[in-house]
Amino acid sequence: MQLHFSKMHGIGNDFVVLDCREHAFALDPTQIRALADRHTGVGFDQLLSVERPRDPSCAFYYGIWNGDGSPSGQCGNGVRCVAAWLHRAGALALGRSVRIESPSGPVTVRLSAPLEVTVDMGEPVFEPARIPFVAAAAAASYEIQLGQQALRIGAVSMGNPHGVLAVADLDDPSLQRLGPALTTHPRFPAQANAGFVQLLGRTRLRLRVHERGAGWTLACGTGACAAMAVLHQRGEVDDQVQVDLPGGTLRIDWPGPGHTLWMTGPAAFAFEGEWPVPDPATLREG
Repeated sequence: MQLHFSKMHGIGNDFVVLDCREHAFALDPTQIRALADRHTGVGFDQLLSVERPRDPSCAFYYGIWNGDGSPSGQCGNGVRCVAAWLHRAGALALGRSVRIESPSGPVTVRLSAPLEVTVDMGEPVFEPARIPFVAAAAAASYEIQLGQQALRIGAVSMGNPHGVLAVADLDDPSLQRLGPALTTHPRFPAQANAGFVQLLGRTRLRLRVHERGAGWTLACGTGACAAMAVLHQRGEVDDQVQVDLPGGTLRIDWPGPGHTLWMTGPAAFAFEGEWPVPDPATLREG
């Protein structure tokens, strides 16, 4: 079987997008891992499936799978790519706000230009049980042990769990060790996206993210939202910030509790292709 796909990216966070509006998503985790392989497959950080909605209030549903085959609840750069893909397919008009359904619930998207998308990412969730994060009560920061270091992090959900650590230098080589350690820390029962944020001022941040199921990525949309939300909760940033990631820049707007958070940024098409889907039994034997 030949699988048609679109290769896209949001400031370097790259995706394979599948049109599943007329048929069910049919890849199993071994096939997803094979497709994600950057040497023998297509390569991506996440796989996105565009499907019919489950929620009748939404126009479409999109599924999200990490490169290791595990499912994900939300992806900020991915939803912008889904919106741009739907526009190119003639299913989403410029300037029109549309609800689309993610695994973690509905989001609203609006295209101001064919490849410029604003997304209502919902209100950040700081309640530990809902992140999920092991803590007695919600707090602006938590002490956590990473190896021999006791560090203070923020914890928040943007439809997926995030641990956020403020650092003085994003080029510190110790982050290569701390990223995987924070992602897999036992206080995050479902693992977490580990964000390392450098505060450049009240309206500008630098960020690197180690994503669960994908590793270090050039960009993470929900990670940018999480970093801004954690620092805003601490009173360290204004209601609108620019977040600079290795792959590019996002704008995050959030006035605080009781309001939803908005993310604005680009989406880009790379190429179209066909991939011969391997037999799962063959992959397991290999």
